[in-house]
Amino acid sequence: MSDDNGTQETPAGSAPGPRPEPIRFFGTTWVDHANGYTVRRVGAAVGSLAAAVASCLVLRFAYEGLAIADIGSFVTLLMVVMFAICSALAFRHTWDGFTKRPDPDRQASLRGLLAIGFVGSLLAYFFRSLTEAPGEKLHREEYEAALKQYEKRTTRRSGNPKKRRRS
Repeated sequence: MSDDNGTQETPAGSAPGPRPEPIRFFGTTWVDHANGYTVRRVGAAVGSLAAAVASCLVLRFAYEGLAIADIGSFVTLLMVVMFAICSALAFRHTWDGFTKRPDPDRQASLRGLLAIGFVGSLLAYFFRSLTEAPGEKLHREEYEAALKQYEKRTTRRSGNPKKRRRS
């Protein structure tokens, strides 16, 4: 069961209060940076950088294929510019997604562009992994807000307010 902030209420039999939302590759280790959090961050950074390098090699093979086909410099230039622009837009979109929830409608409309600019998304993941788990800041803000809201809901009043004396 989820509340408005995306955090989940704790099921019966466990500690009361909201539970943190897991992050891909990190689970809930981002809350207290335990259970191999640093190793996971290093692994995510190295993995995303390796995937970006491998992707660039694949794009290089595609470029060489166009050069061998001798289709002309204009089409080759269009392909290079298309991948550069789509990668830059995908980088920006992915980077913004780490600090605020993306709009599902906009996400669906950008699906093709993000698929073409996959190198930019991988690089954004790499650079964010150098400082924190990708999306950790957003999840931490939501989790802390949910904890404050939970504390506010569960704190009990002391005494009957009707019996208070007016000054």
